[in-house]
Amino acid sequence: MSDTLQHFVSREPFDIQDIERLTPEQERYYMASQWRMMWWRLKKHKLAVTAGIILLASYLSIVFVEFLVPYELQTRNTDFIYAPPQQVHLFHDGEFVGPFVYGYRYHLNMEHLKRVYEEDTSKVQPIRFFCTGDPYEFWGLFEADFHLICPAEGGTLFLLGTDRLGRDMASRLVYGGRISLTVGLIGITLSFMLGITIGGAAGYFGGWVDNAVQRVIEVLRSLPELPLWMALSAALPVTWSPILVYFGITLILALLDWPGLARAVRSKLLALREEDYCSAARLMGASPTRIIGRHLLPNFMSHLIASATLSVPSMILAETALSFLGLGLRPPVTSWGVLLTEAQNIEAVALYPWLLMPMVPVIITVLAFNFLGDGLRDAADPYD
Repeated sequence: MSDTLQHFVSREPFDIQDIERLTPEQERYYMASQWRMMWWRLKKHKLAVTAGIILLASYLSIVFVEFLVPYELQTRNTDFIYAPPQQVHLFHDGEFVGPFVYGYRYHLNMEHLKRVYEEDTSKVQPIRFFCTGDPYEFWGLFEADFHLICPAEGGTLFLLGTDRLGRDMASRLVYGGRISLTVGLIGITLSFMLGITIGGAAGYFGGWVDNAVQRVIEVLRSLPELPLWMALSAALPVTWSPILVYFGITLILALLDWPGLARAVRSKLLALREEDYCSAARLMGASPTRIIGRHLLPNFMSHLIASATLSVPSMILAETALSFLGLGLRPPVTSWGVLLTEAQNIEAVALYPWLLMPMVPVIITVLAFNFLGDGLRDAADPYD
């Protein structure tokens, strides 16, 4: 025995006025743009949001590096060479003191020929905040000596230890982020422009233009990247100033990264150029530049942004590798790769492991970009 299924479809005539009776929440959803829907989906990707916050904080910090760190970039503390990290404490002898570090006492170990540092609990050195310290030039614009954090008067504050010249590793690590992070950002901007321009021309015009671009891309992608990076970096004149070397390395990384993005743009434009709206724009007399920039690229710009986000880590790693090998940036320029050159000696690493600390921000940054790129790609997929 079977019951008749109820019919739930309304037989009432469709009333166009129903659209006007949408609630604000419904209207906000149905009238949302592609970017807004992408943002709503991205917010559900907690890992990507966390990664984005970390990257935003990192890039904001490079603007105020001089203010954030306790020491100027080249400040040397010759009495504390290869000093280990100082631990931050809050209580001394059971009493709350606030953030402070204990001073050092050290002796020379003649068997291993190194200084042995120990905490001297009789030297309580409170950490100062919003204080005056080492003078610096803020972005070369004006002189100042105001810092967020400073050591105690006559004391030290080496949260990540010091290097072979007695320079604070924590301060140099933050300074190095200014170079390493901007290399990836400027490099991907140049690569983005090349990839969109060349890939867009190949995908829209096709024919011999597409064939020529594809052959160039195939040749570039067939070359081993690391030897090519090393060869081009070694070709930079040694007489160049640090700023010219910086832009030279950035340009090299950008010139070798654009083929992947160009191929993605080309494949998308080959499909989109046959759409009705593209044909209509062409018949109305729109130029190829306007059709590509105004009608085609916006249709998959979200995917391009996700692809670009995933390409930034490779540039940061490339700069780090080249600087570590001595073929990239060189002192007095300070980047994470330059800081890692201090760890090339296995004996130094065994005795002073804090010299490997520049690896930590590299790993965190690369992972953050990858997580953010994955989140952007997932957010863009349903609306392509």
